[in-house]
Amino acid sequence: MEFVKFFQTGGPFMYPILIVFAIGLAIAIERFLYLSRTDSRTKKVWRELVPMLKANDFQRAVSLTESIKTPLALLLNYGFARHRANKKRELIESAMEEGMMEALPNLEERTHYLATFANIATLLGLLGTIVGLIQAFTAVAAADPAEKADLLSASISVAMNTTAFGLLAAIPLLLFHSYLVTKTARLFDNLEMAAVKCLNLMDRE
Repeated sequence: MEFVKFFQTGGPFMYPILIVFAIGLAIAIERFLYLSRTDSRTKKVWRELVPMLKANDFQRAVSLTESIKTPLALLLNYGFARHRANKKRELIESAMEEGMMEALPNLEERTHYLATFANIATLLGLLGTIVGLIQAFTAVAAADPAEKADLLSASISVAMNTTAFGLLAAIPLLLFHSYLVTKTARLFDNLEMAAVKCLNLMDRE
């Protein structure tokens, strides 16, 4: 109930801040679910691939990676394609790097918007406060001298609500952004490690 009153007295700038926060939250949830699912599937695929690679059964390995759509499968498909042509390790590694470059945008997609939305929420809060203060001083100028102090105090309190709400929206978005960037980097490192291990297992032939 207090939050509803706080929101209603904040003025019209509370609504765009709420919209920005809602969009940012939706992106954060979608990215978290995507990265978690991708990480889980990557580990599952790798567990299935290792026995095949150790047995030099590349036909089954290729069949597995071609049947699924994950960043790991994508970069390994590039490497397996070169391997089938009896290419050198350097060429296979280069092909996997190409696959990594193709997979990376999908991992980083939309995450950078969270930092942008956090900045927008903060700026909207400040703008709302400034507009509120301008309106407050304009109203106080025409008010009865005995009421000016109380009226100004109440108006400033209301105007500051937008800054507070802007920060309340921005802080979680920045935390989500930092967490997702870290999670993406960890997943990227796992993919690189899997690619190197795959290359080493190929060299055992």
